[in-house]
Amino acid sequence: MTAYVINGSSFEHDEEGYLKNLADWNKDLAEIIAKDEKIDLTAEHWEVVNFLREYYDEYQVAPAIRVLVKAMKKAFGAEKGDQKYLYQLFPYGPAKQACKIAGLPKPTGCV
Repeated sequence: MTAYVINGSSFEHDEEGYLKNLADWNKDLAEIIAKDEKIDLTAEHWEVVNFLREYYDEYQVAPAIRVLVKAMKKAFGAEKGDQKYLYQLFPYGPAKQACKIAGLPKPTGCV
């Protein structure tokens, strides 16, 4: 079993790096996961991560890219609700990578 380790505490994740226990997530853990993904979290990244966590709390599902783009557009406007913008922040797949950093499950429909 693989795990992220912070200050001697272990947080189990699956073979792709998604947390096994969603309740384990915290901002320090998000920073570790992001570093593992080679992303330096900026305010723009956190905006997406926090949006995803709120979305998951409301709908109990991690959105695939199309749904994420549509929901971001509705919440933040056309500039941030844009696939190109999201890929600039999360180059290996905005839905997959951002959900992983947000401590959420892999979005349905993502390979």
